[in-house]
Order: sequence, then C-alpha cells, then structure tokens
Amino acid sequence: MLRSITLPVIDGLAVFEFGLLSEVFGLDRSVYSDVPAFDFKVCGVEAGVPVTTQVGAQVTPVHGLEAMDDADVIAVPAGLIRPADEYPSELLTALQRAADRGAILLSACSGAFVLGAAGLLDGRPCTTHWRYADELQRRHPSARVDPDVLFVDDGDLVTSAGTAAGIDASLHLVRRELGSAVANVIARNMVVPPQRDGGQRQYISRPVPETESDALADVLAHMSDRLSEQHSVDSLARLAHMSTRTFARRFVAETGVTPMQWLTAQRVLHARLALETTDASIDDIAASAGFGSATLLRHHFAREVGVAPTAYRRSFACAAPAEPVRIREDASLIV
Repeated sequence: MLRSITLPVIDGLAVFEFGLLSEVFGLDRSVYSDVPAFDFKVCGVEAGVPVTTQVGAQVTPVHGLEAMDDADVIAVPAGLIRPADEYPSELLTALQRAADRGAILLSACSGAFVLGAAGLLDGRPCTTHWRYADELQRRHPSARVDPDVLFVDDGDLVTSAGTAAGIDASLHLVRRELGSAVANVIARNMVVPPQRDGGQRQYISRPVPETESDALADVLAHMSDRLSEQHSVDSLARLAHMSTRTFARRFVAETGVTPMQWLTAQRVLHARLALETTDASIDDIAASAGFGSATLLRHHFAREVGVAPTAYRRSFACAAPAEPVRIREDASLIV
C-alpha cells in the first residue's frame, strides 16, 4: 500500500534529492487528476529545528521522528556521507523500527548510507551513486551493492543511484504499488519518462542505460517507435552508419545488452503496460509489441517477468485508469 510517506532530514541534506522525493510524493495532484494526494510528512530529529543543506539554505521539518512510526514508506534523501556512528542514533533507531514493522524503505543516492548505518543493507541487494558504491560495499561487506543499475527493488527496500535515478526509483515504486496510470500522470506532470527499468528483482533485473552516442540514441528511438516492425542487427547498423561489427560492439558497450536483447526487453515492457492499462487481447498485444504471435509473447514474457501474461494482468491491471490509455498502430503506448 502507498498512502503515507515520511521523509526524514538531517544536517547536510542534498536539496535535489529532497526536492525530487517531495515532488513525486508531496504534491496534491487530485485537483487536476484522479490521483489521490499522499499523506506526506517531512520530519527531523527535533520538530521545528532547521537542518542545513549543501547549498547554504535550511529546511525546517514540521514533524519529529514519531511521524515515521505509521508511514507506509520512509523515503531517505541524499546527504553528506559521514561515519556510521555520526548519523543521529534516534534516526537509525526509528528506521529500524520502521523496517521491523514492514514499512517500505526508499533511498535516493547516498541515502543508502543512512540505511546501511541502521544495519538495513546487510545481505540485501542495493545500489547508490557509482562514485560511492565501493565505499558502501566496504562499509557493509555483506550487502550486495550493484554499481551499474539505476535502482534496485528488493521488496521492502528500494535503493537508487545518483540524482535523477531517484525519480526513476520513486516512479517505479508508485507504479509497483498503484499501477502505470497513476505513475504516468505523475511523470507527465513532472515532464520525465514514466518508466526506466532499474532492478525490480521479480521482473527485470537491471536497467538499460541511456546511451551517450547520438547515433545509438537515434537507433534506440527508432526501435522504440517501431516495436511492431522486424529489425535486424544489419539494418540497425546501417541506420547508425556503422559496420555491423562496430555497431554490435558499441551497442553492448553502451547499453550492456545486445540489440536483440534490448528490443525484446522493450517489447516485454510494452506488453506489461498494455496488460496493465488496456483490455486488448493477448493476440493484439503480441502483434503491437512485435512478437508476432501470442505463443512467442508468452515465451518471452514468462522468461523476463517470471509469470504468464494473463497472471500478470490479473495482478496488475488497473481497475479504473486515471487517464485513458490506447495502443497506436505503430505500437507506441500513448497515455
């Protein structure tokens, strides 16, 4: 359930991560959509006592740490990385209580160090900004730190990499708990992509990083816009104005997967969104996603997601989408 979110702040707060968590969870969007307002609270070790930020401003929390005691989600923003014994003991104890009662813990960037200081990363897959990943692993040897992903979803523990990856993790959590329609409304009003996969353990194990090459970016956009069409490495290499061998090598180097693996993952993602937000038949979804047949869709979907499409639809279909969703003939999902 995702109804109440509490955001604890301490000295050395990073304002961007504080802002993105507040933007996703703290704004009342019910005035222009069917998305309900979250019960959002900012808390500190002492209510009403300002905390410092890294940019010379201050943030004054309205609530004390008791606000964490019944929140569905505790969202920990980034901040200055300090020795574990220098984090407020009251905060670490409150985080441990939240974990014990089953609250979802979400961290942005270096917020993972706060969770680690509370002993909540031991034996768990997690991530943080790539610059800090080695230090996080050194401090918590039993944690399974992945420096390459945008975020890691381990059920009641969601950790994200640096800066904008916190947006991805937050929207992912909204999508996981409330469905694509709600996440898409929030994303569109933030003017950000509604879904960049980043580590949902049960379904997708790692993200597809954005490419730094304009030529490859054009190829990714071309494939995304034409999922229902057939593509080959040769045709994509010609589009990128590269030899087939160079294109294949560059693609793997920048995305971590082969072109066909990337395309299959995008087709499965398209099918997931269609299953969640439309009543289209499995055959129609298979065709629009580019799988060609329901049998092929079921094969790839089960391999990527771990369940059959019909089972996924039963679990994640939105009963009443906040806004209409339809599938164009060119296979792009429109919300």
